[in-house]
Amino acid sequence: MSDLLYVIGDIHGEYEMFQTLLKDYDETYQQLVLIGDLLDRGARSKECLLLGKQLVEEKRAIYLKGNHEDIFLRFLDDPEERYPNYILNGGGETIESLLHTGAVAEYSPTEISMLIKSRYKELISFLRELPLYYEWYDYLFVHAGINLEKDNWQDTSEREFLWIRKEFHEGKNHTNKTIVFGHTPAMYLFNDTTTTKLWEMDRKIGIDGGGVYGGSIHGVVFNPQGIVQDIEVFNEHEWEPKFETH
Repeated sequence: MSDLLYVIGDIHGEYEMFQTLLKDYDETYQQLVLIGDLLDRGARSKECLLLGKQLVEEKRAIYLKGNHEDIFLRFLDDPEERYPNYILNGGGETIESLLHTGAVAEYSPTEISMLIKSRYKELISFLRELPLYYEWYDYLFVHAGINLEKDNWQDTSEREFLWIRKEFHEGKNHTNKTIVFGHTPAMYLFNDTTTTKLWEMDRKIGIDGGGVYGGSIHGVVFNPQGIVQDIEVFNEHEWEPKFETH
C-alpha cells in the first residue's frame, strides 16, 4: 500500500486540465485515484475516458464510478427511455466525442447506442466494472458520498454512492473515516458561487471545484495523516455555474 495518494476530482471531458494535473503525478511514490465523472459536458470526453482506462491498466490507478459513468451506461442499455435525461446532463458532448460532430442530430437514440456499443466494446465493459469506493488507511474515497444513517456505511446503495448530496453533506460522520468525495461542486457546499476551494467539515472533504463550469479541478495529495498538497488547475472558460438533475 502506497503512503501517498494523488486524488483527482471530477474531470467532465476537460482533457487539457486532466493532462496538466497528471504532470504532478509521480507513479513511483503515489497511488492515483480518479474520483469519477470523467465524461459529459466537456468536449473531449472520449479522450478522458480512454486515458482513465489506460491509467488503470498501465499504472494501476483507481478509477471510481461516478453518476455520469452510470447514466452513460444506462443510456446505452435503454436509449429511447434514457436519452432525454442523458442529454439534459451533458451527454450530447460525450456522444459527439465518441462518434462525430453532428451525431446527436443525425441519429436516433437507438442508433447512437448501437454505434457506440459496436465501436467501444472494451471501454464499455471496463466502465461496467468500476468500483464504487476505495478504502485507504482511515480514508474512504467515493464519488458522491455515503448513507450516514446506516450502521454500516457499506450498506449504502449504489444510487447513494453515485448521487447522494444533502443527506451526506449535512449528516453526522460516525464512521471513524475521513470521507473524500466529488460530485457536488464547492460553490454549492459553501453556498458561494465564486469559490472553487476544497470543502472540509466533520472529516468530509469535497474536492469538486466545478472545473467544467469554468471553475477548477483539484489534484490532492494525501498521506495517512492528511492533505500534503492541493494542486488546483483553473479552467480558462467563463465561470458558468449550473446544476445537474437526476
